Amino acid sequence: MAAVPPPVWYLLIAVAALVSGAVLYALARPGGRWGRHLRSRFVLGVPWGTLVVAALVVLFYLVPQDGLTHWFRPLVVPYRAWSYFYPLGILSAGFAHSGPSHLIGNLLGTFTFGVLAEYAWSHFPTGRGSQTFRSLREDPRARIAAFVGATLLAGVFMGAFSLGPVIGFSGVVFAYAGFALVRYPLGVVGLLVGGDLLNLLYRAIRQPTLTTTPGPSFSSPYWAEIAIQGHAIGFFLGVVLGAFVLARRREGASPALVWVAALLFAVDRGLWAVYTFGEGGSFVLYRAAGVALLFLVAALVASGAGATARDLIASIDLSRREAALGLLVATLVALSVVAVPYNLLAIADGGSGLDDATGVQAGDYTVYYAEDVPDRFVTAFDVPGVQTSNVTASGAIVVSEQRNIWWEEVSKRRLAFDGTRRIRVGGPTYRRTVVVNRTGWSVVGGGRAYRVRLRVDGEPWRLAYRSERARADPTVAGRNVSIGPLPDRPDDPNAFAVNVTRAGEQLGRAPVPANGTRIEVGGLRISREQRALYVSRNGTRVQVARRENYN
Repeated sequence: MAAVPPPVWYLLIAVAALVSGAVLYALARPGGRWGRHLRSRFVLGVPWGTLVVAALVVLFYLVPQDGLTHWFRPLVVPYRAWSYFYPLGILSAGFAHSGPSHLIGNLLGTFTFGVLAEYAWSHFPTGRGSQTFRSLREDPRARIAAFVGATLLAGVFMGAFSLGPVIGFSGVVFAYAGFALVRYPLGVVGLLVGGDLLNLLYRAIRQPTLTTTPGPSFSSPYWAEIAIQGHAIGFFLGVVLGAFVLARRREGASPALVWVAALLFAVDRGLWAVYTFGEGGSFVLYRAAGVALLFLVAALVASGAGATARDLIASIDLSRREAALGLLVATLVALSVVAVPYNLLAIADGGSGLDDATGVQAGDYTVYYAEDVPDRFVTAFDVPGVQTSNVTASGAIVVSEQRNIWWEEVSKRRLAFDGTRRIRVGGPTYRRTVVVNRTGWSVVGGGRAYRVRLRVDGEPWRLAYRSERARADPTVAGRNVSIGPLPDRPDDPNAFAVNVTRAGEQLGRAPVPANGTRIEVGGLRISREQRALYVSRNGTRVQVARRENYN
């Protein structure tokens, strides 16, 4: 069957959406009511603040992150929130993104929850007796600017008080959702489904058809990709701001609806995924504790949104609303301050911890390749009751003492699958690309011998790592064959040697022959056919190794 060209699928989606919309219009017959509702809250019915915020986020991706010239590989490393000793990362992390999918996902969240939050805020004063343009607080232009300004401050807040080297606008999206939820809980629930629809529509346009087969996965579990603490403080920041605005306006929603919406939102957005780092690159998920927290979150948000001004403790003139708002603020502060001691850590203090490794210099960064070394980022986070001292890293590691960065950028498993990866480092004034390359042989029996090389922007290769010899299982004439990387010739990706031993005594050693050639080593004939290496003697011929094949 011939493949259907993508434009046909795009046309199909557009026609189906138009037909569905026409049916909805015929059934609902809004008669301009929707437009009047939007114009009652937005200037000309347009969410200008959300559009300005989205434009700024895209602009940051295109210019500082160099997305204009490297759309799929933006500059990421310098814009993470590494620590308070690196202000650029703190200020920029809330607006930077790791790639186009990350960016598009957060833009979709902005255009859903951000619009509803801006509607709840309103371009026009909502109080009884208020008039537009009578004062600065009632000026729509000032109110739009306040929405944009609050969003920018929230982005910086995310970078300053999120745990770990976070990146992305998702914390602000969670703040939008929290702000909107306390006023329009059913709207937030509807947008959860609407957001999934927009995401599905984006993926359908990007890949109208998809054929896939099972393959290796090199990513962490999906719940370990969630910056739960950063998302939680974003959500509570929005709830606190929304609850204060509603209290001032004397507005509110049904506490029962707020409770249900908060619970469904927390479940859908993974706020139950409480986890820590384990040994050997593993993660520990505390699912039961996370689920219990969901119900506490729902109760806390509902109480903050629905508490009345009635006295709770008359003797100290404390109202229920004041107590609920105080509890929300205390929760936000507690979630935020937990990140302060970690963001004050100088992770790279005292050197990289990779003194025996060979690296390449790229500006103020050094990129190394190392295996089974203590992870200086994770081990710096000594959480009581959680052992992190045995967590190790294996792969290409980016270090910058000036920026307080120590980060495994490409894992050993990822490099073994791809063969070559590019790491972009730099800052606002310069860019560098470090190429990480692996070549190797897989011997019969499962062992591997490989070399890893590094190169900066077309400079000469440097040999960064070489494994031990790998010995094949087959024995020919009492002899064993092993393959090992040579310690020199970094410009030559084929610098491997065949070693022949008997009873532990080396009988011969020679470079792996070129394709279609053969050599004599230690009484054995070694021949190469394409990617396979064979050993023969007296009519016995067996395969002992195969060149690694990369994706």
